[in-house]
Formats: sequence, C-alpha cells, structure tokens
Amino acid sequence: MQKMVVSKSIQVAASQTIKGIARVHYSTKRLLSDIEPDCIAVLCHHDLDDLAAEGLIAAKVVAVINTGQTMTGTIPVTGPLLLLENQIPIFEIEPAWLPLLKDHAPLVINEEGIEIGETIIPCSSFTKDKWLALYSHAHDSYNERLLDFISNTLDYANREKDLVLKPLYCPELQVCLEGRHALVVIRGKGFKQDLAALHQYIRCYKPVLIGVDGGADALLEQGYMPDLIIGDMDSVTNQALQCGAELLVHAYTNGYAPGLDRLEQLGLNAIRLSACGTSEDIALLLAYDHQCERIVTVGAHSHMFDFLEKGRKGMGSTVLVRMKIGSKLTDAKGIALLYGSAKRNFASESRWKLAFKDTLKKLIIRIK
Repeated sequence: MQKMVVSKSIQVAASQTIKGIARVHYSTKRLLSDIEPDCIAVLCHHDLDDLAAEGLIAAKVVAVINTGQTMTGTIPVTGPLLLLENQIPIFEIEPAWLPLLKDHAPLVINEEGIEIGETIIPCSSFTKDKWLALYSHAHDSYNERLLDFISNTLDYANREKDLVLKPLYCPELQVCLEGRHALVVIRGKGFKQDLAALHQYIRCYKPVLIGVDGGADALLEQGYMPDLIIGDMDSVTNQALQCGAELLVHAYTNGYAPGLDRLEQLGLNAIRLSACGTSEDIALLLAYDHQCERIVTVGAHSHMFDFLEKGRKGMGSTVLVRMKIGSKLTDAKGIALLYGSAKRNFASESRWKLAFKDTLKKLIIRIK
C-alpha cells in the first residue's frame, strides 16, 4: 500500500531521516516531567521559551514537532535558537494534524514529511533565519508591546487590589512560618543554578522550603525536602507530591481547583486556597501574612517578557504583592553568577551555553 500524503500545503525541509518514539502532550511542562531520551517531543507551544528549550535539551530529545507557533514575532524568545544550536531540529505542523500523532507511536521524519503508519504529514522546518526575522520583528515592536502590558497590568491591579488589602491567612496550614525565613522556589529562568548557589544560606538559616509547582522538584534534585508545595499542581512530578510535604492547591476565586483531581488520584490530601493572582503570588503572600521574618525567592518572574512567555498579558497581582511584601523580600535571581563555585559548575556543565551566547550576539548584530 502506498503512503498517503495528507496535504502538500506546507513545504518540508529535512536534511536527514530522524526516527524516534513520539511523546505527546498539550502542556510542555507536563511533557517534560515524563519523557525519555531519544524521543520526538510533540507539543503545542507558542513562543517557545528558554526554560522549555533547556528542559527539552536536558531530556535529550532528537527532534521537536510543534503544532503551535514556535515564534509569533511578538516576544523575542531565544528558546528555538537554543534548540537549533544543540542540533535539535524543530518542525512545525498545522494544529489539525495533532490527533494523528499518538503518544508512544513510532515516527519517521524525512524530506517527504512526518511518517506515521501509512500517512505522511507535511511539515516546515523552523530555521535560524526564521528565528532571526521574528526576533527582529519582536525587537522592533517592543514599545508597542510594553504599552499594552502596562495598560493590562494597571487594569488588573485595580481589580485585584483586595488580594493584598486582606491578609491571606490559612488556619489549616501545619507548617510554621512565623519568625522564620521562607525560601520560595519557582520554576523560572536560572532557578536550578540559583538554588545551588544558596547552599550556604540554607545551611545557616534553615528556612521553610516552599516549592511552587515544579520548584519542588528543583529542591528535591538539590537534596532538600520541601516543607510546603503550593500551586495548581500542573508541572510538579508525582515523586515531589508524594515526598511528604504539606500540599496547598491554588484554586480559582469561585473555588474550583483543577489540581485536586490529580491529587485525589494519587490518594493525597491537600488544603484548598481560593485567591486571584498567580501561585507564585499566593506563596509570597502566605509567607508574609503568616509573619515570616524574611522571604527569599528563586526563579521569580519579574519583568514583562517573563510574563508574556507564560501567556500572561500583564502582572497586576504581582505588582501589588511586591508592593506589600517588599520590606521582607530578597530576590535571588542571578545570584549564581556572583559566586566563583557556581561559575566553575557552569563551565563544566554548559559549554554549549557559551557557544549559544556567541551565536546569539552575532545574530543580534545583524538586526542592528
């Protein structure tokens, strides 16, 4: 039987045959928590960010198939370039073909397209030239994007001001925060390296260790046991959820908490806390309103592109929370770069990052 070509509307650009088992998930975070080396990652990710790219690189995938827009041209993300610099090709397909790509199905990618069974799905290759053009467009439209972001932030800050005016107190909470330091670990850029650089601080102050979703896994990887895990439980692994930490599920203001279903399937109990804002905001407010002495954050989101990459068009609640807790807040973002030991670790584990930065500089020069 001849293979069926579904459509020829997209030009295929593949220089070699790539074979692998498909790992498919609509959420890149969930996909990365359960993926094996040498697989082909199939995802739906608009504006593929550095964090996702680094996760795919660490997972040692052989290729990425994206049903989303790898770059929209609105955010100057470098995640796609990171993948390409690490010889991980990116192929884009129309979202309509996603149902044909089943999890754990064998795939072959060649010049004809993506072979699955007797069907060939057409695809286009995401190249460095395409990245450069879209990065340049995002760079040129920065002020326009910033204006929209500021307007959205101010609008939501006005709507969500009650979040900070009323104390966020949780009487069911067993973890004692009063009078202690709280280390809040968030799954953000550089969070693993920054956490590693805080070893001396953790040993001296013995802070309450709070993991926001996938931040709990970073604590476990560094040999620390989380005291509290807060979030909607979409990017944290089962291993972290079952480590013995107290669990607090962030619910919508109407009380609905999607993360509870997963915990119930695992036979785990959790506190439900309804509030607007992000899970990161809730973790910080909870520590503050429970009278902790100091709050140290790792991986926190702090600027426009941080939030745009997360699909949030503003940071209203985050601005309000920072205004309230500012006197107790210490942000450890980038702290790893200040310590020689961390620099030595980076040199041994990430030579490809130095090569990537060199390529990035050369490409950005072409924009100017």
